[in-house]
This record gives sequence, C-alpha cells and structure tokens, in this order.
Amino acid sequence: MKTTVEIPDAVLDRARRHARRTGRSLRALIEEGLDLVLRSEQSRRYELPDRSVGNPRAPNPLEHMSWQELRDEIYGGR
Repeated sequence: MKTTVEIPDAVLDRARRHARRTGRSLRALIEEGLDLVLRSEQSRRYELPDRSVGNPRAPNPLEHMSWQELRDEIYGGR
C-alpha cells in the first residue's frame, strides 16, 4: 500500500544516511522501525499487580452477609 507521510527534513536526512550506511532501502528502514515500535507496544501491556490480602483459600467472611450487613461493614455504620 502506498501512503504519504510528512517527516521533518532533518529526520529524513538522517534516515537516508542510515539506510545507505546499512545497505537498506529507506522503505525497509521505515518498515523495520514501525514493526519494532508496534512489537514493543504489545510487550508493554499493563498487568494489574496482585494486591491480595489474606489467604486466598480461606472462606470469604462476607459471603453470607445481607446487603444491609455488607453496607454497614463498608461504611462502618455511617
């Protein structure tokens, strides 16, 4: 697919020099750069840290409470 991208002259000059130095085309250099950025973005997915409290195998002390009892537990009787 063809597309038009505006690149600052200084960046384009550096990219052309780098492409010549490494024996690659500017197109190959751009494709490689985009692929590198996109792959690194996938590997940086955020993982929620485990902030668990207590024993995960222990029975849930709130399981048998009514909504009113849960509300009182959460708000401390406020």
